[in-house]
Amino acid sequence: MRVRRLGCLIAAVAALALGPLPAAAQGAGCRLALAIALDVSSSVNQAEHRLQADGLADALLQPGVTAALLAPGIGGHVAIAVYEWSGRNQQVLIADWAPMTSPEAIKALADKVRAAPRSYVDFPTALGYALGYGAVQLARAPACNKHTIDVAGDGKNNDGFEPRHAYNAFDFRGVTVNALVIGGPERIDLMRYFETDVLHGPDAFTEIADNYADFSRAMVRKLLREIKPALVIGDAR
Repeated sequence: MRVRRLGCLIAAVAALALGPLPAAAQGAGCRLALAIALDVSSSVNQAEHRLQADGLADALLQPGVTAALLAPGIGGHVAIAVYEWSGRNQQVLIADWAPMTSPEAIKALADKVRAAPRSYVDFPTALGYALGYGAVQLARAPACNKHTIDVAGDGKNNDGFEPRHAYNAFDFRGVTVNALVIGGPERIDLMRYFETDVLHGPDAFTEIADNYADFSRAMVRKLLREIKPALVIGDAR
């Protein structure tokens, strides 16, 4: 019975996440498909949500990040999608897949993230569902050399199946899951949890923000590690 119930829950996550790929995001020449997941569970208050959304938007517009997104490299451009997550059935795509091929495209994504209303407020922390939703989004992403979920969170899973069940139930072949841990008094324990239970795939890593006011700085560091293109042999100086 438990197996059947888990299968039904997984099907529900997939149904919520599936949808047509925008024409603007289709095409070849992509080095990274990056799904950025923002925590809107009940532990995140309105001021913290604003710091998180503005922090991501500001990080995308930081000159070093913009330069890394637009830098030529093996495999081409970066495609980004952004979603919010909280409870079992509370995942919302706030910015669908778009190629970051110009300063205007990057600004359009930052503006969309900044302007999006908060999707949910009073739901718990369902990390397994958040990862399952991200896996389904990556399944409809542009064809890219690498696929990464960048999940931000300020607490451990307390609703629905655990991250390890998401990794067993969804297709995470070739997918890396990195984490941005939003700290507090228990940030060391929380970071260990993300490192042992959430990170997945080759070269996965954790970045930590001391608090929500530190979110933008931490996101800049994280994005730079994820999006810097590989050098073409012979181009290194």
